[in-house]
Amino acid sequence: MNLRRRLVLLAALVSTLATAEPIYFPPRGDWQRAEPAATGLDAARLAKAIAYAQAHENPAPRDQALALAQSFGRNEPYFGGQIGPTRERAAINGLVIRRGKVVAEWGDTRRVDMSHSITKTFLSTVVGLAWQQGLIRSTDERAAESMPPGVDLFTSAKNAPITWEHLLRQTSDWQGTLWGKPDWADRPVGKTPEDWPHRPLYEPGAHYKYNDVRVNVLALAALQVWRRPLPEVLREQVMDPIGASSRWRWHGYDNSWVELDGQRMQSVSGGGHWGGGLFIDAWDMARFGYLHLRQGEWQGRQIVSREWIAKARTPGPDNAEYGYCNWFLNTGRKALPAAPESSVTFRGNGQNIIYVDWENDVVAVVRWIDNGPALNEFIAKLLAAVKR
Repeated sequence: MNLRRRLVLLAALVSTLATAEPIYFPPRGDWQRAEPAATGLDAARLAKAIAYAQAHENPAPRDQALALAQSFGRNEPYFGGQIGPTRERAAINGLVIRRGKVVAEWGDTRRVDMSHSITKTFLSTVVGLAWQQGLIRSTDERAAESMPPGVDLFTSAKNAPITWEHLLRQTSDWQGTLWGKPDWADRPVGKTPEDWPHRPLYEPGAHYKYNDVRVNVLALAALQVWRRPLPEVLREQVMDPIGASSRWRWHGYDNSWVELDGQRMQSVSGGGHWGGGLFIDAWDMARFGYLHLRQGEWQGRQIVSREWIAKARTPGPDNAEYGYCNWFLNTGRKALPAAPESSVTFRGNGQNIIYVDWENDVVAVVRWIDNGPALNEFIAKLLAAVKR
């Protein structure tokens, strides 16, 4: 290529960069809206996607205490039922963000509802912040190394080898009882209740099992590392910097209180199985999703490190469709055939969904959509609106 040609291409590149629209970050209390066409979406097809979601609300009771009792409570020893708060939810609602702008909203998106296991993604993010700041030297370090004297989470021979990586990937096989709930009580294994306490045992890292008790172990371990309430860390280091509201709350259980440095603190839960967890609206969920769409950066500030996001998106050794909790991967496009393989979802019971799609520059929040194929069909219709 001759010099003249190179200069022409360079000039064109400089012109493109000079006129490119800067990445938009919504200020606190506001989020710019745009017509679908202005963001490269077909308005009619987008409307069909929203209509489909609205027609597929989860038929389970809106009273979350009742919904939990009817699902988990039917086949698990509940040991007294919920020990954390619940509330009645809103109807199906959601948001679609395309190229940083709000292009669709439906339902009561301001309703602060339980997010169930989406809480796990906020929890793993707080653990990531501890790793970024050197409070955890390595995710491959044994969690016991970070525990002060007197904390017996990892003192048994069974639990001592557990690393932060195992806890984050839900492969720890932690054995014990926390806040009155034994590990086997969460989705028990066995034909009869008599079998449940005698579950198969695995080496840490060898077996994936979705288990709220063990996620609560991760939350308590993180509290010991931070020595500050985790909701306080989340607010100061993530939610306030991204302009989230002050209405969200992160709850633990009635009995999950500990004393650290002479102060009484609540160890929060990583889900809503027994109540508690993160209570949040769709707008704050969208900001959290948008933070990750922008690779952890917000207005020039790297809040969540790119390296942490890369780790969270890496498939686990025993479950290729799961990264860190609660990063649901689309490996092989098995979970969401309609979506790019690179997309991820943060998922909670209900269903509560934050969909992050880097290829199409889309974040979608869908709350209380039916289980089964409804989510994939919604995503298929949403992406059909993207003009190629």
